[in-house]
Amino acid sequence: MWSRRWMWIAWPAFLAAGVMEVLIFAVFDPQDMVWLGQSLEMSRTAIYTLSFFVLWGVFVGAGFMTVLLSLPRAEVNGQTPTPTAATRDWRLQESLEACYPNNA
Repeated sequence: MWSRRWMWIAWPAFLAAGVMEVLIFAVFDPQDMVWLGQSLEMSRTAIYTLSFFVLWGVFVGAGFMTVLLSLPRAEVNGQTPTPTAATRDWRLQESLEACYPNNA
């Protein structure tokens, strides 16, 4: 299941990093950038590549935290979830709606 969750994280992060890369470098020229008072001595391609992977890492971190915070408490703690009355009622309601979709 974690392999599927990693794809939920990595693919949107890849797309977001690509979009952010385009937006940032549409405004800033990599050759004009300064780091700690010195100009960067790298080629434009190297700066584009490095910044893409940094942005991808930031978005992967944000996605991982989102997935981690959305997990049920029992799954995070490695426990088996115990069904409660509310869970059973919700599942019963869901199965009834699946059987009778037009019943309001």
